[in-house]
Amino acid sequence: MTNPAASGRLAGRREWTAFAVLLLPLLLVSMDVSVLYFAVPAITRELDPSATQQLWIFDSYAFALAGLLITMGSLGDRIGRRRLLLAGAAAFGLASIGAAYATSADMLIAARFLLGVGGATLMPSTLALVRNLFRDDRQRGKAIALWSGAMTAGIALGSVMSGVMLNHFWWGSVFLVNVPAMLLLLVLVPVLVPEFKDPAPGRFDLLSVPLSMAAVLPLVYGLKEIAAEGLEPPYLLCIALGILFGLLFVRRQRGRDDAMVNRALFRRRGFGAGIGLNTVAAFAMLGSAYFTTQYFQSVLGMGTLEAALWSLAPSVFIGAAAPASAALARKVDRSLVVSGGFVLGAVGFALIALVDTDALWLVLTGAGVLASGIVTVMSLVSDTALASAPAEKAGSAASLLETGAEFGGALGMAVLGSLGTAVYRDDLAGAEPAVRETLGGAVAAAGQLGGAAGAEVLALAREAFVHGMQYAAWGGSALLLVAAGAAAVLLRGVGAAAAPSADRPTDGLGVVPEGSCR
Repeated sequence: MTNPAASGRLAGRREWTAFAVLLLPLLLVSMDVSVLYFAVPAITRELDPSATQQLWIFDSYAFALAGLLITMGSLGDRIGRRRLLLAGAAAFGLASIGAAYATSADMLIAARFLLGVGGATLMPSTLALVRNLFRDDRQRGKAIALWSGAMTAGIALGSVMSGVMLNHFWWGSVFLVNVPAMLLLLVLVPVLVPEFKDPAPGRFDLLSVPLSMAAVLPLVYGLKEIAAEGLEPPYLLCIALGILFGLLFVRRQRGRDDAMVNRALFRRRGFGAGIGLNTVAAFAMLGSAYFTTQYFQSVLGMGTLEAALWSLAPSVFIGAAAPASAALARKVDRSLVVSGGFVLGAVGFALIALVDTDALWLVLTGAGVLASGIVTVMSLVSDTALASAPAEKAGSAASLLETGAEFGGALGMAVLGSLGTAVYRDDLAGAEPAVRETLGGAVAAAGQLGGAAGAEVLALAREAFVHGMQYAAWGGSALLLVAAGAAAVLLRGVGAAAAPSADRPTDGLGVVPEGSCR
């Protein structure tokens, strides 16, 4: 519940206008995760990438984003979050132009990597600035709920926007959409958003940068590949290497006063729990999307654009859940609301577990219920974690939340995807290798066979996929019920009262009197 004594002055029209501007980069960064879904055929025709290059066109963005979040969050605390946001917006806009006019696959991969670097500056900066702009508990909770909803909706919007643009323009147009938005950001942010930074940040630990990347990148890569290819030794080795470098990174952070990740953050009740529960929520969100996107296209036989449009339907639930959860958390203990969000997500998974090969509305309902529960969780635990961190460490806190979400999403696809794939392959144990490997392979094989034989193969493959999806959904439901119990215990009595700090804007030299917006 809100602690009135901890609430700061109320934000006015200027702060809410600034918040609306900050949603621009958030939407674009989340949309860029899925913006290439429709563009692959056109890119293949124009740039002729190899299979490996095509994979890296997708993954270079996600890997740069995940690997640099911790670094950029810490850097923003030191040089100023607004300054880092502006630098990231400029880099994102320039990289978008480079991607749009790429003349080779390697050039597009490099541009996508730079987009990920820019995205890594934008995401923690926007969330940290929300923490700084809204000092009143109630307003901050509402703003973070809207922030969480916008981030979730952006991923779905990316594929739809891509399809619409490609119906009228060339493939590079999906990147040029970013440019006017970033120009608008560069103009409005200096006017509307004050600068915030840690007044005593200490030295920047350069060695921790490669250590953090060496911890994050092999883990994310290994988990993503396990989801796609199964439990192969090279991917398990990547995960082991990531864990090893992660231990080295933690050891270095524990032994330094100017650590990139301030260990004092984890002594605050609610911070560690918030990051952990946010990771579980991302696990469920991305793990379920792994199946529902394939269900629309390969089971129901929808075209890519039609599938993307249907995938927007759960956004209706998200739009209602985010503000409702913030309002409810002001009236009852937020541990109960977070637990309720996990239970709601478990119900959504259970509905998905009941589908058959022709159950569009049941899948949409289940996905919508799941999404509303997960957004409830993510908005409240993000607010809890950020509010428990000192305002001068908001960048580091935001980057840890985002990194946890990246891990959770990759882990969700790997664990639930592997479970579903194992069931699929067991059901088709006697089938041809191409059919048994993936549902996409079975669809292609059925098309080559044609006639009654092709229809039979396709029907068996679809039934096997749905069977695997059912098992994965029951597993996800069980995990969320466990998370509901954990939230009730870990967050009991934890409100959103902000940690005491010098929560004031600075102009780079010191503290500016409260209320200044320079």
